[in-house]
Amino acid sequence: MPEPLADLAHLRLERPSEGVALLTLDNPGMRNAMSDEMTSSWVAAIDHLAADTSLRALVVTGEGSAFCSGGNTSWIASEPDASVDRLRSRMLPFYRAWLSVRRLEVPTIAAVNGPAIGAGLCLALACDIRYAAAGARLGVPFNTLGMHAGMAGTWLLPEVVGPAHARDLLLTGRVVDADEALRLGMVSRVIDPDGFLEEVLETAAGIAATAPIAARLTKIALADGGHADFEAALQWEALAQPMTLATADLQEGIRAAKERRAPEFRGH
Repeated sequence: MPEPLADLAHLRLERPSEGVALLTLDNPGMRNAMSDEMTSSWVAAIDHLAADTSLRALVVTGEGSAFCSGGNTSWIASEPDASVDRLRSRMLPFYRAWLSVRRLEVPTIAAVNGPAIGAGLCLALACDIRYAAAGARLGVPFNTLGMHAGMAGTWLLPEVVGPAHARDLLLTGRVVDADEALRLGMVSRVIDPDGFLEEVLETAAGIAATAPIAARLTKIALADGGHADFEAALQWEALAQPMTLATADLQEGIRAAKERRAPEFRGH
């Protein structure tokens, strides 16, 4: 286990069950906008979790009524006379800070408890799985604010919903409710707000209980839109599946199935 983290500004890190971490964006007065303090805390937390070999799944959610309202607009508009180079030098580190969640080798879940807007939706899209509370609203209204999309929105959104839906959402800037987000494939499930986080954490605990080597290899296989073609998938699986067949976890999984009990995977 890595050393415990110091206090995180505008962010909470908790361990609700074995193998599961919960990161809560905690600036509800600003609808969990991505403040400088929260951004620094996020980087520290992701670095901490990346070094934690006991981690099996991560859940990201927001405190209060919102998931994340995106970048702090006062920060974005704070240098009206700045050059393009100056603004680019600010934005790239911001993007990379928040998208660092993608370097975690364990499955990640965005628990979209409320509005996920702009960069806030991009954060959710950067996670492997998204669940939304009924009533949540999601969108990328960058153009309606007079700006181009950022934080890999023009890559992440088409990868999740497909290019046609991405063009619609990015060019119109419209915000959709959770049910439409489900139809578009932006989220995988819509869950009643009562008990929403508990249900997502239960799902995360189920993921954490699966064989960690198999889970990590599966995440790699599905990254960035998956394999280049059918043959590439076969070649990858012909290596990755034997890697898992050679593990003690495979033997434990087979024993547990025969004995009609839950397996106890150790990651080796």
